[in-house]
Amino acid sequence: MTEYRREYERWLDSPSLSDEEWQELDAIRGDDNEIKSRFRAPLEFGTAGLRGVMGAGLARMNVHVIRWATQAFAVLVAKEGDEARRKGVVICYDCRNHSQEFAIEAACVCAANGVHVRLFDALRPTPELSFAVIHYGATAGINITASHNPKEYNGYKVYWSDGAQLPPQHAEAVARGMAETDIFTGVSTMPFKEALKDGLIEYIGAETDELFLQSVLTQAIDRDCVRQAADRLQIVYTPFHGAGHALVPEALKRLGVKHIHPVPEQMVLDGNFPTVESPNPENPEGFYLAVDLAKKVNSTLIIGTDPDSDRVGVMARGRDGEYHTITGNQMGALLADYIITARRAAGTLPKNAAILSTIVSTSMTRTICEANGVHFEETFTGFKFMAEKLAQYKAQGSYEYILAFEESYGYMLGDYVRDKDAVTASMMIAEMAAHYDAKGMTLLDALDALYEKYGCFEERTVNIYMAGVDGPERMAALMANMREHTPTDLGGHRIVRLRDYKDGTITVPELGPVGRTELSGSNVLYFELANDVNLIIRPSGTEPKIKVYILARDKERDACRRKAEVLAAWAGQLGKE
Repeated sequence: MTEYRREYERWLDSPSLSDEEWQELDAIRGDDNEIKSRFRAPLEFGTAGLRGVMGAGLARMNVHVIRWATQAFAVLVAKEGDEARRKGVVICYDCRNHSQEFAIEAACVCAANGVHVRLFDALRPTPELSFAVIHYGATAGINITASHNPKEYNGYKVYWSDGAQLPPQHAEAVARGMAETDIFTGVSTMPFKEALKDGLIEYIGAETDELFLQSVLTQAIDRDCVRQAADRLQIVYTPFHGAGHALVPEALKRLGVKHIHPVPEQMVLDGNFPTVESPNPENPEGFYLAVDLAKKVNSTLIIGTDPDSDRVGVMARGRDGEYHTITGNQMGALLADYIITARRAAGTLPKNAAILSTIVSTSMTRTICEANGVHFEETFTGFKFMAEKLAQYKAQGSYEYILAFEESYGYMLGDYVRDKDAVTASMMIAEMAAHYDAKGMTLLDALDALYEKYGCFEERTVNIYMAGVDGPERMAALMANMREHTPTDLGGHRIVRLRDYKDGTITVPELGPVGRTELSGSNVLYFELANDVNLIIRPSGTEPKIKVYILARDKERDACRRKAEVLAAWAGQLGKE
């Protein structure tokens, strides 16, 4: 009997399974591929925690896996000492199916291990969890969310005392703890009501919302421009059935926006996301209801936040009367330029101001920063890396950041969170829209003005999905092949330099290694190409896909777009050989 079959039978024989779970597993008894996909290996615990399809099995998200991970995490917290257990953890969850159930299970395991729990009384935005960990001085945080993934998914994200996602050494400790613990017999838990009664678990809610919103509003720069535009500015908002439904409209209202139009069908909290195929604000097709409403109310701006409200997508009306997506890269550039300009005008721009982004995000931000005398740095993808850089700034007293962002629609401002924050970002986007409205401009007009000033930039992201049991092997094989058999050109563009961020090697064709990158230790290949084009390839950390990023630059907009399109077409063929 294979190992995965043995594990499958062990689950079927376990008294820990509910009748429903047993029936689910019994129904696949004759499907070896399905059994293999569920039991060949557990979900891998990393710095982003766990994420996977919900269902019974070792490689699925369910109460047993939640308890298992939390047992290892609680042991990690407890090893920090009695004070760490007393400071405890904050637990939050989103709108997904089973998220509240998973959050309660995690709370019960923490309580049984002597770790105090502050549990949100209902779903909340991810950035509010980061805020709460910092505000309450907690040792750690747990968030039950799969962010913008399809409805079948759920996840388990963990945070440390700085409000950022778990550092690598702690993630490795949790992974080791899980490997050394039996998923059924090695977990300590207790009844939820008993833990509440004994004070091991306490609810938090409206009081934390208020403190968070007060912090969000500290980031407003120019409320006068909002007041001046308030009678004209119409903003349509959708939370995609998720956790932004209350706090985003409230933040906009407190900023001074008078006319906020939530999309009624998508204000309904529902983990099945019935109005969209995928609740991802990166996908413009999900905004169809918002576009219909925007046309009715004559709005120039649509804001959408994903189910856990850490990412924000925007559409703006163009001169053609249609609504166009502003990409994460474009919004990052718009925000960078606006925050620098507005804070300089207000006299609040630090002399040591800095903006952070990632190696796969637009190079336009660097150009904006250099033109304005603002320090700019890149990190690997993920706000945990930017949080590490900010901690370094603070320790050294070197720079004061004013914005951090990544191309996948994530933005961070202020010292009260250390993760993507769609609540604060939505507020800042609304303020920026008001600023340009006073000039008779939409955000699309503002973007055109930036291209006129700084040159044209165009970005594309191509996703190469590799689902199935052999998906990880196929992803690894593609990356290995690109390293071992590097071509001389990509999509007709000659390779000038290759940065391999796995080992930090910088290579020039025909010369070999010529130097080292400042960053290393991430499975990323960065191709610098002729004609002002870069192409980056990396495996996704949360989904079974390879991500290809294309960054193009040119004096002319059409030429810039053509470069990006040609490379996107080339990238679309990767993995099909």
